Amino acid sequence: MREIEQLNKRFRDESAQDILEYFLSRYRDKIVLSTSFGAEDQVLTDMALNIDQNLEIFTLDTGRLSESTYRVWSKSQLRYGVKIEPFVPDRAELEGLIESDGVYGFYDSIQKRKECCRVRKIEPLKRALKGRQVWITGVRREQSPTRSDMAIVEYDSTFDLIKINPLLEWSTDMIWSYIKEHNTPYNELHDIGYPSIGCEPCTRAVKSGEDIRAGRWWWEEPEHKECGLHSRSSR
Repeated sequence: MREIEQLNKRFRDESAQDILEYFLSRYRDKIVLSTSFGAEDQVLTDMALNIDQNLEIFTLDTGRLSESTYRVWSKSQLRYGVKIEPFVPDRAELEGLIESDGVYGFYDSIQKRKECCRVRKIEPLKRALKGRQVWITGVRREQSPTRSDMAIVEYDSTFDLIKINPLLEWSTDMIWSYIKEHNTPYNELHDIGYPSIGCEPCTRAVKSGEDIRAGRWWWEEPEHKECGLHSRSSR
């Protein structure tokens, strides 16, 4: 899409704040921020709400989140005076998943793990993004080999909207410098070796020298470590 190409040229050397200001001003009630309460999403929450206090924010409550994730969710709502809307799995689909694959079936195969992600994440995400034109995410290029060729502005054909990744070129040091400078609430699991945090059964701390997403679906090969939320899309 020509518009996407032009936007990427425009924002190539712009700050994350500049990118957010442009889209928040232009799209207003058609834009939404998703958060999993990881460090990147906390930076975006702080940054975006300083621009527009009325920005809508949602999270995918998969039913398998860690207790520390729920705590930072609560802290964030109190800190910023906003409601972060939860989207949960469809009851019938979740019951069917557990009946067919069991409680921990996602460990058995990539197919079963992706089906778990579909029920707990993708289907709720479709509802969360319905009617939206722009989706703000905390994706960073440094996070994973599967994200190395992403762009700041993309057309997401799966959800038929523009996806923006304002922190795409940020380093881990930049993320934590921002959090410290702004005293931003963050998930305490980051302090004990969890650079990337997802569902509790699918996340572990990383070992010294490991990739920052090595703790996500650690039993799988790196090229499979996506759940479908950020699958490759047309630009």
